[in-house]
Amino acid sequence: MLSRTADNLFWLSRYVERAENMARLMEMGYRMALMPAVGDGNRSEWESVLSASGCLAGYDPDAPLRQEEVANYLIFNRDNPSSIINCFEYARANARAMRTAITAEMWEALNNALMELRRPSMHNLAKNELPEFIDWVKKQGSLFRGATDSTILRNDGYDFIRLGTFIERADNTARLLDVKYYVLLPETSMVGDGVDNYQWTTVLRAASSLRAFHWVYRDDYSPHRIAHFLILNPFSPRSLAHCAEQITQHLERLARHYGQRHDVHGQAVEMYSLLTQSAMDEIFSEGLHEFLTDFQIRNGALSSAIAEAYYFGGQ
Repeated sequence: MLSRTADNLFWLSRYVERAENMARLMEMGYRMALMPAVGDGNRSEWESVLSASGCLAGYDPDAPLRQEEVANYLIFNRDNPSSIINCFEYARANARAMRTAITAEMWEALNNALMELRRPSMHNLAKNELPEFIDWVKKQGSLFRGATDSTILRNDGYDFIRLGTFIERADNTARLLDVKYYVLLPETSMVGDGVDNYQWTTVLRAASSLRAFHWVYRDDYSPHRIAHFLILNPFSPRSLAHCAEQITQHLERLARHYGQRHDVHGQAVEMYSLLTQSAMDEIFSEGLHEFLTDFQIRNGALSSAIAEAYYFGGQ
């Protein structure tokens, strides 16, 4: 496969996943904002969403940190490279660049989503019914992944698509957990109370993992259990451990396909091993935020190593 095609497929899937993940971050902000303000901690949920998404620096410092303004910036602002509409635009641009490397069903799912998002009615939906808009975005991600999984060949192109998906998903799960960190701190007296527990279950809801968590841990919604499910549980489809495992497996498939290994293969194994050998007590004692920050750095370095190994141009 041409490196340019591999690059397009990798980033196509990353942008679709990023659009959905941005919606999940907003869902966390929306649900947490429903709780009454208490304590002296960081009360601005929407500022927390901006911080965790990496979009705070680009947000107008004079603009209010209210739902309408922040949501509009994260959804429709063309100057925000990670806004949902830009993610869909970039995804379709990558799809168009290698139209013959994807199936008609994949193209239609992506193109239809962008055409609908451009309608003026979607601005009204996002402004007046944000939860419904968030559900719509998540549905588009599911439609694209469903079209991909059911129609594309399981060749090297599929591996690059899946690599992009799990690199982006791992980054987002870490960011979802970090929203929880930003919201309450430094009011440590609130840890373990009703607000704290509600916010932890909100993390599960935003990750579409509430029912799956219940199947594993029943009614034990403790922070350790929830964090374990989204970080170390290999059966949780959005956990860091599951994403790292999938990244390692698809890199191994590429190594067999091309008959060549690169430094990135060792980096992936190292990141996966870090997660399989970690324990939640150690992570909490050393600092959840610090662990997540370190993971995001490792995950970003892994993405760059994939680009270097397979001669991506970078986006």
